[in-house]
Amino acid sequence: MKSEVAFGLENAGWPVLLVNSSGAILRANPAAVEAFGSTLEGEMPLSAIWTSENGPMAEQYILQWDSSPTPPGPLQFCLKNGAVRSFITSICTLTDGPEKLFVFQLIPNVAPPPAKDASAESLAQKQKLDCALQLARTVSLDFNNALTSILGHTSLLLTKADAKHPFRGSLLEIEKSAARAAEIANDLGSFSRTDKEPRVQQSSRNLNSILERAVEVFSHGEGKNIKWTSQFEKKPFATKFDEAKIQQAFVKVLENAVEAVKDKPAITVQSRNVELSEGSPEKDLRLAPGTYMCVEITDNGPGIPADVKPRIFEPFFTTKGGKHRGLGLAWVYGIVTNHGGGVAVSSKPGAGTSVRVYLPAEKRVVQDTRVSLDNLNGSQTILMVDDEDLMLTMGQTVLSSFGYKVLTANSGQKALEILGKGDRKIELVITDMVMPAMSGRELVEQLRKASPNLRVLCTSGYVPPPVKSEESAYLQKPFTSQDLLVKVKQVLQGAGPTAVDSSS
Repeated sequence: MKSEVAFGLENAGWPVLLVNSSGAILRANPAAVEAFGSTLEGEMPLSAIWTSENGPMAEQYILQWDSSPTPPGPLQFCLKNGAVRSFITSICTLTDGPEKLFVFQLIPNVAPPPAKDASAESLAQKQKLDCALQLARTVSLDFNNALTSILGHTSLLLTKADAKHPFRGSLLEIEKSAARAAEIANDLGSFSRTDKEPRVQQSSRNLNSILERAVEVFSHGEGKNIKWTSQFEKKPFATKFDEAKIQQAFVKVLENAVEAVKDKPAITVQSRNVELSEGSPEKDLRLAPGTYMCVEITDNGPGIPADVKPRIFEPFFTTKGGKHRGLGLAWVYGIVTNHGGGVAVSSKPGAGTSVRVYLPAEKRVVQDTRVSLDNLNGSQTILMVDDEDLMLTMGQTVLSSFGYKVLTANSGQKALEILGKGDRKIELVITDMVMPAMSGRELVEQLRKASPNLRVLCTSGYVPPPVKSEESAYLQKPFTSQDLLVKVKQVLQGAGPTAVDSSS
């Protein structure tokens, strides 16, 4: 759909039509064009694919529905091959200035089993759930792309604006709002996943790098007037975790600490290796014997009152007033326990608060993959592949601002054509995993056959990283310009080509 009105259904797997009150089809998504033909757009009348079995004429049906909306139900439409097909049709309104528009979503009406089959009702429910999950996936993908563009451009401007720039405060607020919206998009994507396997990557990772980045965001933003002390484990044990989720957990703990400190504000962030031979050292925390990484965040705020402390992990409990939903520590607890770890809190009124996060680890030192934030520049040639133009524009803007030479392709096939010319030495390909015609995974397979030593960085807001990939091979959408630059450095400085498991 190629107009200024966008509603997240461009990539829906079912036909979607945007119709005005006169019954003219203003736009059709690719699935609708596939079903009804390429002549749909350009104000073609809905009556051209409408059938008499539907009762009123198309224009009359729209007027009747507008005055008295009805729930989704079956309607008959003519396919491009002349056949008639039934669709469960859901209609909703969309306002474009003074004009009221109608969004028709046409879900193929699969015939139910015979009445004697007791599974008819459950099949109908499954079809509705599948449609809801597909819609959630589509919205999550489009939402993540938009947020990645917002975060990428905003964070790039922040790197160029000094601390006293008059717009810096507004840029930080935009970045923070987009980051919170990203949490919603990630949750929506997680809800829509049909596979229930944990999304924790199977590669061992350095927890310090995630912690350092979270602290850096606060110390240069809303916590810039706070005295920060960092004491990171110099030889950290390897830890397995979902980067996006664990970063959210640290951010929420740091948000609480920043809000708590007032006079002579100070926050200390520590990480350390922990080996437990007899279970948890914490009074109120149960941990199995084993190896852990412990992250401790301590503030010098007023502390937690004794009558409040037993309730700090309760969902929707808050002492901060109406603007807070009381999900902070409950969210942290859920994320950490889903990783097999635990959260402990100690506090005394007037003596500050310490939050300790324990995550299971392997008893071996993980390689430090952190990249110096003072050296994000490069000169290599990078090919960026994504079917969204806004992603290509953002990537080209950010990377070229730091010295890289950037080529773009809006499909896997075009990427292969560029590489096939061989007139430029391309040292890295950055590809989205979800693209029409040729997916990112299929593109990677082709690249491996043609250029085994070519480095590849995969990005996605929905598809999980390949299970056997190195940690630097994958970048979760939405991401900031700094996230992108750091990952690019990691991949380019790696000892060999980034492995991608095409079997998963």
